Amino acid sequence: MKFGVVVFPGSNCDQDLVDALSVGMQQEVVKLWHKDHDLQGCDFILLPGGFSYGDYLRSGAIARFSPIMQEVVQHANRGGYVMGICNGFQILTEAGLLPGALLRNVNQKFICDNVYIKPVTTNLLPTRNLDLNKAYKIPVAHGEGRYHADKETLRRLEDNDQIMFKYSSNIADTHEIYNINGSLLNIAGVANEKKNVFGMMPHPERAVDPDLGNTDGRAIFESILEMVNA
Repeated sequence: MKFGVVVFPGSNCDQDLVDALSVGMQQEVVKLWHKDHDLQGCDFILLPGGFSYGDYLRSGAIARFSPIMQEVVQHANRGGYVMGICNGFQILTEAGLLPGALLRNVNQKFICDNVYIKPVTTNLLPTRNLDLNKAYKIPVAHGEGRYHADKETLRRLEDNDQIMFKYSSNIADTHEIYNINGSLLNIAGVANEKKNVFGMMPHPERAVDPDLGNTDGRAIFESILEMVNA
C-alpha cells in the first residue's frame, strides 16, 4: 500500500500526515504537488488540512481545479481510495466527490480544540475496526466545518450508511451529542455512495504520536491498513 499526500499552496498539515503514516504507521508515503498530473502509483490519496490557495474564494473552491485533482477524480471514479481531512474534506465536496458542503461555523469563529467523535457505522473503511460505543478524542482546527446538505441528501446518507462520524460530548456518555460547529445531524465525516471516498473535519493525524499525549487517531489509520493490506 502506497499513500500519496497532495500538497497545495497553503497546505499546512501535509507533513503531519506524512509523519503519521511513515513514522507512526510505518507506511510508504510520497508527496504529490498540486501542479502534477502523476499520482506516482499511489493506491490511497490523502488531501490534507490547511488553506489551499489561501481559501480566498471559498474553502477548497480553487484547489478543486488544480491539475492534480483531475487525476484524483479519475482515481476515485476508478474505485481508488481517497480521503480528505479538514480542508481536504472541503476540497472533496467542491469537487463533487462527496455530498454536501462545509459552511462557516455557527459561532462564526475558528475552532481549535480537542473534541470527541463517535463512529456511526463499521461498514466504512476508516471505521471498520472502531468501537461504536467509544468516543475518540481527535483535534479540530477549522473555521468552515459546519456540514450542510439538503434533506434528501441527509436521508440518503443515513439510508446508505455513509455517515462516518458524529461529534460527541465525552467518553462517558454514549447518548448525548455535542455539536462543535453546528453541523447538521452532528456530522463530522461522511463517505461517498461507493464508499471509497471519505472526508472528515477532525485531524486523526494529530493523534497518532504518543509524544502528543493522544493516540486515538491511530485506530482510524489501523482500520484502513488492516483492510487494504488484507
